[in-house]
Amino acid sequence: MSKCKDIRAYVRMEERYEGLNMIFGDCPELKKDILCAIDKVKQETGQTPFIYDKISNDRPDLQAIYVEFHDDVHREGGDFFERLLKELEIDHCEDGLC
Repeated sequence: MSKCKDIRAYVRMEERYEGLNMIFGDCPELKKDILCAIDKVKQETGQTPFIYDKISNDRPDLQAIYVEFHDDVHREGGDFFERLLKELEIDHCEDGLC
């Protein structure tokens, strides 16, 4: 795991939608850690969430990776998020416990 600033995680859930936003600042090592953890959890679960990255050249605080599940009727994305957060050694989200 990288020694850069911590990853800040945010979870958003709506009807049939689940999203996990992981802000890593301007630390490319953290981005690499996140992407490696996503790949590992995808292999373990067989799930294929949508993965987006948001990179801002002007604001390092907007550097983030988004993991989303659309039309997730059975809320299977929650297990993916839990495994991913555990893999990254993140024990809470900014909005409370994950």
